Amino acid sequence: MNLEIFRAYDIRGIFGVDFEPKDFYQIACAYADCFQPKTVALGHDVRESSPQLWQQVAAGFQDSGVGVLDLGQISTDMLYFAVMHYQTDGGIVISASHNPAPYNGMKLVRQHAAPLSADTGLFDVRDAVKNGTAFEKQKGQNPGTCRSIQFMDAYLSHLHSFVNLQRLSEQRIVINANSGLAGQIAERLLADTPIQICERLFVEPDGSFSQIPAGRPDPLRPENRELTTKAVRQTGADLAVAWDADADRCFFFDENGMFIEGCYITALLATRLLQRKGGGGVIFDPRAIWAVENAVVAANGIPILNRCGHSFIKARMRKTDALFAGEASGHYYFRDNFYADNGMVPFLLMLEYLSGKKMSLAEAVGRLRTAHPVSGEINYSFETHHHLQDALAAVNEAIQDWGNPCLEAPIDGLSVRFLSGSSAPKRGSWRFNLRESNTEPLLRLNVETIGSEVLLTEKTTEISEKLESIGGRRETKFRWESENSA
Repeated sequence: MNLEIFRAYDIRGIFGVDFEPKDFYQIACAYADCFQPKTVALGHDVRESSPQLWQQVAAGFQDSGVGVLDLGQISTDMLYFAVMHYQTDGGIVISASHNPAPYNGMKLVRQHAAPLSADTGLFDVRDAVKNGTAFEKQKGQNPGTCRSIQFMDAYLSHLHSFVNLQRLSEQRIVINANSGLAGQIAERLLADTPIQICERLFVEPDGSFSQIPAGRPDPLRPENRELTTKAVRQTGADLAVAWDADADRCFFFDENGMFIEGCYITALLATRLLQRKGGGGVIFDPRAIWAVENAVVAANGIPILNRCGHSFIKARMRKTDALFAGEASGHYYFRDNFYADNGMVPFLLMLEYLSGKKMSLAEAVGRLRTAHPVSGEINYSFETHHHLQDALAAVNEAIQDWGNPCLEAPIDGLSVRFLSGSSAPKRGSWRFNLRESNTEPLLRLNVETIGSEVLLTEKTTEISEKLESIGGRRETKFRWESENSA
């Protein structure tokens, strides 16, 4: 087993290269040895390799005397619900999220659906695997039981509790499930509503992802976005929503087929929830912050900046009892959802928001786009991790050439703002965040300005040219390139 599959907040690698099925048996035994659970919830995504990996994990738990609740084929957010609903001592979903079919892995939680990360015990599991701890069935150990449970109706009822279905007005939508379970769940959620699904993309579960462009079930891939945009324009839909393969992230497109960046969705949902609850904390990541900060403050909320990543966001939510959190990556977290992320709740909240406002999604987002232009996330790959680190250092050295920099606290990567004439951001101010991906060998760049699309284009291009001059290969179109070619 390649122990590098133990990442900051999950386990992920290439099946048959980084790990074999038997390795997942060892990980289950190590989990049991480290945390001594009595019962765990266990499910898997749609990938072709997932059922056999599920079998190995189930066997590892049972041989360690741990009872298993068989959740079957699930979305990742269904795991969080099941752990809370059945009050298990932990749980695992076999999944590699949006990665291509050859990948697989695990997301692990403990009691109360609290994530297992590098900071909360995941590396203890790794070390137990490395040291060969508790891998053989103990003599005299009573094996754990395994029983299947059906909980979809309870899960749908939980999702419905976030909105008043009677308030939903007629809207025509496109859905893109990226061959995961999101399409089936969305169909059931909307069965008794006036919402009409006018186009369905990749709604049949297919773990080979062979029908999806490039075989990558990731809504952020340009070729994937283009299909959703085309469907909106061909059908005249009011909006579109796309999920990744394990359905815990969702992304929105307006009635013009334009992709909406996660910071704008976070700002809209934060405003809605703060008005409903009368205040509270809202957590967001450092990739693009100004639109969210302004929206939260205007709605009498408390803005809280935090490191990217679901385990880090959830830990901060629990510590601060935050109402809501949103990431640029399309993860949205809710206090009333056990401080966990969910891909369906923001979908329902957005439909309810637009029904109540009686406005289009483009209209709802328009003022945010104008006031706080953002580049969107731009990815750069490098030959080696050493080259990647050199690129970070080179950008750090170059910031003095780009204006009068103000370095922010190093919460996640390099965050720098350039303010126009005062200590507060106003027109002419700009900012960027450059960080190393936690899941892929990439540098990720985000740039934002106050009210200037021209400045955004100029500064994004400037930083990009620097990264490319030192070996970075840009893998993402600039937003304006995509818009001009649409």
